[in-house]
Amino acid sequence: MSADIVKLEVSDFIALVTLNRPPVNALDWAMRERIVEVFDEISERDDVRVAVLTGAGKVFCSGADLKDRPDASRPGAFLSHNRITRETGNSIKECNKPVIAAINGAALGAGLGLMAACDIYLAAEEAVFGMPEINVGLAGGASMLRTLFGRSITRRMFFTGLRLPAAELYRRGIIEACTTREQLVPEAMKIAKEIASKSPLAIAYAKQATNMVDLMPQRDAYRFEQNFTMALSKTEDAKEARQAFLEKREPVFKGR
Repeated sequence: MSADIVKLEVSDFIALVTLNRPPVNALDWAMRERIVEVFDEISERDDVRVAVLTGAGKVFCSGADLKDRPDASRPGAFLSHNRITRETGNSIKECNKPVIAAINGAALGAGLGLMAACDIYLAAEEAVFGMPEINVGLAGGASMLRTLFGRSITRRMFFTGLRLPAAELYRRGIIEACTTREQLVPEAMKIAKEIASKSPLAIAYAKQATNMVDLMPQRDAYRFEQNFTMALSKTEDAKEARQAFLEKREPVFKGR
């Protein structure tokens, strides 16, 4: 597996992950495996507190590579393909560190699924978003669409393959910023830098909490978060954060 198809660069506790399979960063088996490998690595690296995911060139990700479809006549081939397809997004969603999507161009199909698996979204003005599977006789991705859009537009996009521009997602409050392509990664890095300045333990708990509360009733979710807060209050990082606040200085976190 070539590491070049998904690049990983780490600096100042921030991981920059770049999809790099020109010209459109279409997802084949090797690229999916590399994405899983990269985000599993990020989860366990102490020198990473937050990640930024973007694409090389003018396209974020055009979706699944239609030339890399499983052989439906071979028993188990499609199930195996579907498994790695699911785990591609799950590796991002389940990553222990927050992941910021910096969408530099079209995010279509599985490419939009990658974005939906992230925690925070920014996009370049040229970016467009859609689930075009219906146009090639397939149907998939409604579970991703519904995490981003309301009922009616989710169904319209799913049934017609409608593509929405970044400006429309910004108008709907779905993405944090709609910038020039040149300013996209720097804007994402500003948010990443702010996250990286927080207690790594608290951020790890916060990532788990935000994932879990999506699945729970509000009463149970708040109790779940309170348990995290109680556990965090006993850590050295929490004590350091309180002391730094009182002393009007920047905290020095040790991750314990």
